[in-house]
Amino acid sequence: MSGRRETAKAERRSRIVQAARDLIRETGDPGLSMRSLAAKAGVSLATPYNLFGSKRAVLVAVLEDIEGFGARFARLRTLDPLDRILAAARLAVSYYEADPAFYRALWASILAASGSEERIAIFNPKRDDFWLSLLGDAVEAGLLLPEIDTALLLRNLDYTFRSVMLHWVIAEIELADIQPAVGYGYALALRGAATPAGQKLMLKRLVTYGKRTQSPRGGEPLVKPVPRLRDEAAG
Repeated sequence: MSGRRETAKAERRSRIVQAARDLIRETGDPGLSMRSLAAKAGVSLATPYNLFGSKRAVLVAVLEDIEGFGARFARLRTLDPLDRILAAARLAVSYYEADPAFYRALWASILAASGSEERIAIFNPKRDDFWLSLLGDAVEAGLLLPEIDTALLLRNLDYTFRSVMLHWVIAEIELADIQPAVGYGYALALRGAATPAGQKLMLKRLVTYGKRTQSPRGGEPLVKPVPRLRDEAAG
């Protein structure tokens, strides 16, 4: 009997999470009225509170319901640590590309008010631990300088990501521009914190992303391939 109750409970949770995602996508508002959420999910008004406790908890569940991120990221373990950081960012953005209406609404709310439930749901300790572990791996591999404070580096990577999201939300860049813009910004920040070996790798990535990222004036790519840099010649 308890097994059936748990199965029914899990099914109701799943319906509420899907209903929340659908409502945000349809209305463009991550605020989530619990009454509307319950109606959308076909449950009583008390059920979302009983299963989640608060609107923030529902939103956290929606964001944690990203199917397959861990499994897909696990397949990237063969990459070097700096490329894993860039690949994790690409993987995250791929979910945005798959569901732009949902994520544009979410980011519009995040950027509109400090301390919003949406911002707290995304930028949480669990998420920070994931990215800090990637940066720590790069330090251990000798690709990032050990003197660099990885928490500060992560903060600046976040600034880059939020800036790109702002330009997307206000329609200054297209959905297809997010990947190269984030990749270019991350590679640039990582190159500044990198050892000589890491700098060479990030320069290659900057060239690649630069070919896909046009200047603000719509001119030439921001970075052009160069045959040899002075510091490389010295090495």
